[in-house]
Amino acid sequence: MSFNTASSTARVPFAGNALLKTYLAVFLVVWLLTFIGTTNRANWFTENTLTTLLIGGLAIGQRRFRFSDLSYTLFFVYILLHIYGAMYTYAENPFGYWMKDALRLERNHYDRIVHFSFGFMLAYPMRDYFKNWFKWPTWVCWVLPVEITMSFSAAYELIEWAVADVFFPAQGAAYLGSQGDIWDAQKDMGLAFSGAVLSMLLFSSLKRLFRQ
Repeated sequence: MSFNTASSTARVPFAGNALLKTYLAVFLVVWLLTFIGTTNRANWFTENTLTTLLIGGLAIGQRRFRFSDLSYTLFFVYILLHIYGAMYTYAENPFGYWMKDALRLERNHYDRIVHFSFGFMLAYPMRDYFKNWFKWPTWVCWVLPVEITMSFSAAYELIEWAVADVFFPAQGAAYLGSQGDIWDAQKDMGLAFSGAVLSMLLFSSLKRLFRQ
């Protein structure tokens, strides 16, 4: 089974792509387990709204544009991190508590991991899309994902505020997960931005290395 990247022109449709079928099967099993195991169903539905939109968008969009296997892999890992966080709420995530105890941290940092991963794992699929659908110049495809990550992060923080304070105040505290940090939104945006920058630097370095 071949594994293509953004530089590959050949893309296998879902019907013949064993990798995507495996990812989908694993995701559905894990998603069901998080629903069964959650102690906060209202928060689970709130958090997984974006998950449903992303999966639906990728499925519908396959007819017009197919991402590379590497891009789908990054999507897959990020979504798993997100739904695992949604199972417990980010502020109450067990892995975050383990890190807190092991590293003697002041708070549960699982939400920080996912915000960083948002930039680190989704910047490359954006580059893939810009390069192979719009066919924009190479430098644009490296820089624009970083800028869009920052914009999306700011937009998400506004969505969090709306959910927490306007639309669903009963679930707001669990959904927001700021844990008393008044700079939580700014730190989340900074981590996503840093993740996107690191991703673009890493993949551009690897591309040059493989060329040599």
